[in-house]
Amino acid sequence: MRIWVNGALADAGEATVSVLDHGMTVGDGVFETVKAVDGRAFALRRHLDRLERSASGLGLPAPDRDEVARACAAVLEANPVELGRLRITYTGGVAPLGSDRGDAAATLIVAVGATPRRPDTAAVVTVPWTRNERGATTGLKTTSYAENVVALARAHQHGASEALLANTGGMLCEGTGSNVFVVLGGRLLTPPLSSGCLAGITRALVLEWTDP
Repeated sequence: MRIWVNGALADAGEATVSVLDHGMTVGDGVFETVKAVDGRAFALRRHLDRLERSASGLGLPAPDRDEVARACAAVLEANPVELGRLRITYTGGVAPLGSDRGDAAATLIVAVGATPRRPDTAAVVTVPWTRNERGATTGLKTTSYAENVVALARAHQHGASEALLANTGGMLCEGTGSNVFVVLGGRLLTPPLSSGCLAGITRALVLEWTDP
């Protein structure tokens, strides 16, 4: 596998970042996971728009969209996959230990891996933990995904493939890696962004496609 790290492709065994990178030490970073089909990234513009919004929400400098697009193209060309997950990671770069940021440039990593097609149906469970709809990172796609890891592990322990979370008001919010839609009486319903859910790319497309 060839991975893009800070301006160039490198073999997976040589693609490294500093152990003092703020994305490593405190999760100070944002990311996007983009569907890739036969070497083409799906809805890349929308993903880059959200990457910019997430970076701005964390107070990170705006990513260079042209560089990110070049990195995605280079990675997809170097790693041909029929169906893949293209991962764009953008962090605060090298910084002192602790929450303070340093003055180093941001880190950009792009990688792709093959992925199987999702099944037509899935089992889900609810979990006791909640999304904070009023948090500082609400609505941002950050690399601080520990809550999702814990919730998804709980789902797997119960034979399910996804966990559903409510917000602090007890309202349905989202899954660990998915938005939620419910069909009631022929109406397609989904939690509003004010619930604290992530503004999913597929969510936005579904709402556009089904808008009467």
